[in-house]
Formats: sequence, structure tokens, C-alpha cells
Amino acid sequence: MLIANHANLSPAKFAARKSELPEHRTLMEVLQWGLKKESGARLPEVIAEVIIQDEFTHDAIVPWRDGLVLVYGTT
Repeated sequence: MLIANHANLSPAKFAARKSELPEHRTLMEVLQWGLKKESGARLPEVIAEVIIQDEFTHDAIVPWRDGLVLVYGTT
């Protein structure tokens, strides 16, 4: 799983946030992980939006902590 720092976090903060993310291989794993997170670590909805790029590619938008957003590109 490729994790990119598009939020321009400091290297230390990025490493800390990255270490909190398990290796997700499917959107089901993202949902299961998100539903287990404590209140405040994510917004009530796990996947806030799905953006359709084409018939094969979708981006799943997952609000996270401290105003960060995770974007999972799926094919």
C-alpha cells in the first residue's frame, strides 16, 4: 500500500500517522478498521464519499483525525 504525504506533514508527524495505518487490501478492511477506531479518531461515517474516475477506478474518501483525509484509490 502506497501512502503519500499530500498534506505536507513534517517527516516525524507523517511517520507517526503512517504507523497507525494497517495494510488495507480491500475496502471491506478499511470499513472494519474504521468502525473499530475510537470516537474522535474518525468521523462517524467511515467512507464519506466515493468519487468515480471511470468504470474501473474509484476513490474512497475517508475522513480521519486532525482534519486529515485518507483517499483510497481502488480498481
